[in-house]
Amino acid sequence: MTDGANGTDGVTYAWAPPEPAKRKNRSGLWIGIPAGATAVALIAASLVLIAPGASVAGVQIGGLTAGGAAQAISAHLATTEVTIESPVGEVTVTGAELGATVDATAIAEKAFAENPMWKPASWFPAGTGVQIQVDPAEAAAVLRERAPGTYRAPVDATVAFDAGSQSYVTTPAEAGEGIDVSAVTAALQSAFDAGTVRTTVQAGFVPVDAPVSTQEADTAVATLNGILDSAGFYIGDERTVPVDRAVAASWLTVTSDGHGAFTIAADEAEIQKAVDGLPGQVDRGAVNADVIVDSGGEVIHTLTEGQTGRALGDTAGIAAAFAAQLADGNGKYALTVAETPFETTKTERRIDVNLSTQTTTLWQNGQVYRTYTISSGAGDHATHTGNFRIGWKTSMQDMGCVPGYDYCTKDVPWVAYFNGDEGFHGTYWHNNFGTPMSHGCINMTIPQAKELYDWAYRGTEVSVHY
Repeated sequence: MTDGANGTDGVTYAWAPPEPAKRKNRSGLWIGIPAGATAVALIAASLVLIAPGASVAGVQIGGLTAGGAAQAISAHLATTEVTIESPVGEVTVTGAELGATVDATAIAEKAFAENPMWKPASWFPAGTGVQIQVDPAEAAAVLRERAPGTYRAPVDATVAFDAGSQSYVTTPAEAGEGIDVSAVTAALQSAFDAGTVRTTVQAGFVPVDAPVSTQEADTAVATLNGILDSAGFYIGDERTVPVDRAVAASWLTVTSDGHGAFTIAADEAEIQKAVDGLPGQVDRGAVNADVIVDSGGEVIHTLTEGQTGRALGDTAGIAAAFAAQLADGNGKYALTVAETPFETTKTERRIDVNLSTQTTTLWQNGQVYRTYTISSGAGDHATHTGNFRIGWKTSMQDMGCVPGYDYCTKDVPWVAYFNGDEGFHGTYWHNNFGTPMSHGCINMTIPQAKELYDWAYRGTEVSVHY
């Protein structure tokens, strides 16, 4: 049997060459390794990078970290130039020179949060506007330095003591003039938003307020004049030792901080000169009171006011304490003294008129002081009885001499009324004392009437009876 084999059925078969075994395809493995590494890198990058195409105010921040984006935004703002055309010329300044700032970190972090690398749908977003901040004072200072001709300085309000009025007065503030910083800021904002690095703006002049306003100076003046109005050394509510306004002002120094606050300082050494003289002005002995009272003990007249005695103790530390008070705007210094009480002498006085005996008796402290023979009202004009008090008094007047009276007596002296038109008075037209003669008044000799007039104060009790 050639090239074949005998089968069991007697048929000869020829063998086919065996089919080669299939090799395993590993190309997917080799291709998959770099693709997987790329995916891992992309995932890692997506955790820290901002999506491609993202921009803020014209600054491309795609592919940057939030920190890198913040730096790029800030750098763009700092280098943006604004050329300012003013009525007196032009000047160019950068955002950095103007003190312009922006919260670049917050903006960059927001951009990353909204546009992370791992979020393809957010790739290539529209630009995001950002609000910049410019300190007006810093910007104005730069413009003054770079373009002096564009600035006229304001004049601060001032405070000073005026000797003529003996008061502190305000010299009002005067506004200055400078480039309109708000127009420059707006131009910088527009350039920044547009992503450009330079722009031009026409800026006019606007008023520049003084750092120290008139209102602030007026407030300081009110405090200072309040000190002068009340300056002195007090015992209770009494300004025992007043301090002259000019003297008090000489103690004070008023300083402005240039920003609207005024500081008051007081000269302790000068105050000490006043303190040294206090004992002589404060110390005194007690003065006893002398008063006239009625039968119930009520005071109807004070002959001598009572006054407590007092003595000032140690004066050490008063000048320093008063200086501190004045610096706080308080011109009232309370002194501490040792007091000695006074005594009161009371003298009781009353008048008794006896129509039966035609006498008037002055009683003092229960004892007869004087007794006079008088003439009371006669007939239909009898003097009324009752209890009265001395009221109006006059050293001389005409009596009667008006419609309704049937008599007229000129120049009646030493009149002391006690019941309507009934009173005690001197009499020059008769000498018949001891007999009713008048129209209701108590007639007395002129010397007796003068003595009663001086002795009986308003409120003195008068008893008229039979």
